[in-house]
Amino acid sequence: MKKIIIASTSTLHEQLYLEYLLPALQSHFKNCKSILFIPYARPGGISHDKYTQKVAETFQVINISVKGIHEFENAETAIKNAEGIFTGGGNTFLLVSQLYKNNVMQLLSQTVKNGTPYLGTSAGSNICGLSMQTTNDMPIVYPPSFQTLGLVSFNLNPHYLDTDLESKHMGETREERIEEFHAFNAIPVLGLREGSWLEVKGEKITLKGNLSARLFQKNQLPTELDPESDLSNLK
Repeated sequence: MKKIIIASTSTLHEQLYLEYLLPALQSHFKNCKSILFIPYARPGGISHDKYTQKVAETFQVINISVKGIHEFENAETAIKNAEGIFTGGGNTFLLVSQLYKNNVMQLLSQTVKNGTPYLGTSAGSNICGLSMQTTNDMPIVYPPSFQTLGLVSFNLNPHYLDTDLESKHMGETREERIEEFHAFNAIPVLGLREGSWLEVKGEKITLKGNLSARLFQKNQLPTELDPESDLSNLK
């Protein structure tokens, strides 16, 4: 049975890293003494070691140890043996590129579908959808495919921002960019606002947090989904 948390972000304003998610994570990873961290999304500014250390310090609060996938000789073996898995944020193009480079995209997908608890934040959430095409990130590298884990049957847009009607910015809004995606694709897109997450248990998908999420479907007006909405039938 799938056990997944798909979070918009790792950090809320004036909070510590993963602080708002810790109660949910304690339950989510309750049978795990350790988790595997995938730091591939970070292109610079922080090394994989330091990124992993930051995650380890947070999970220490709930008595779970952390080891980075880069610390293993073989990434495939690390995923197969993981009690739980966390993929952090950064650049989705880089993350997807590295997962393919290390030949673990399909393996990661199957491992999570088989029941290994998974947490994704930001870029780590983007890859939970059918493709990474609704990311906000710049294409700093060229992945061999846009296809991702397919853990849910729609796409995600983490860090979703509503249109500011008082802004003087004349570029595309987030909503307009998703509409551009739907000019060529029929996949539904869920805009996850900061502090919201999806809880996936088996085939049931529930919106968690205190905020609504914005659902975009091709040739339809966007709709707002309240917290605790069931997205299990969204395709």
